[in-house]
Amino acid sequence: MILNYRRPRVMGIINATDDSFFAASRALSADPVRERVSAMLTAGVDIVDVGGESTRPGSSYIDAATERDRIVPVVRLIRELDATIAISIDTRKAGVAEAALDAGATMVNDVSALRDDPAMARLVAERQVPVCLMHMRGTPRDMQRDPHYDDVVAEVRTELAGFKDAALAAGIAEEQIVLDPGIGFGKRFADNWQLLANLDALVALGSPLLVGLSRKSFLGALAGDGANPPEQRLVATIAAQLWCTLGGVEIIRVHDVAEFAEALAAFDAIAAQS
Repeated sequence: MILNYRRPRVMGIINATDDSFFAASRALSADPVRERVSAMLTAGVDIVDVGGESTRPGSSYIDAATERDRIVPVVRLIRELDATIAISIDTRKAGVAEAALDAGATMVNDVSALRDDPAMARLVAERQVPVCLMHMRGTPRDMQRDPHYDDVVAEVRTELAGFKDAALAAGIAEEQIVLDPGIGFGKRFADNWQLLANLDALVALGSPLLVGLSRKSFLGALAGDGANPPEQRLVATIAAQLWCTLGGVEIIRVHDVAEFAEALAAFDAIAAQS
């Protein structure tokens, strides 16, 4: 019998950038966006997450106008394809988030946990939309420069609780808050495994947990020499994602919607008999 299994919501990734770490997730014009989103919808995606600024290790900020010009047409196109699908905007900038919400987005996914732009918390509170607060120390540009934790699970838990408290103090409703431990963001490889092994400590914070680990480098390190490229990390990705479904994660952010949906269908079939 599968214990603690509950089917998660699947968040599919659309990167309107030319430098995201996994090339297959990039969609830079209308036809690739239409093709990728249509495939996600067919596979049963629950949320489409649109990003216009890479947050891979070593990446830098881009200006808000460029980011806005990348993502707003994508949000509008997704909304044309499906009038009801949840659309998340992956941004640290309030002006970009506002434009995306005006275009049809319904959620904000902020890797800075509302810390980069003071206007973001006000915007989320005013619009009354869900917001994901992700754990990260530093910025994507410098987060992997010798990260250190004495107890990664306890420290991430404490810092996520602080982000949640700040969001509540800014007037964001508790039911609108989602937390993300930031797998691969300012973490050593071993830290990522520790967080996945102790998801219950993060679920206990009381907010829905989102995990994004798809095709990240700590999975590539399983090959032994760390050289396994993103294109060869699908099996390890799905195994880790399925582990998350047993740990109480409610939203899983994925590159490969159809493949993960097929894996979930097997879990669903087993759970239905338990």
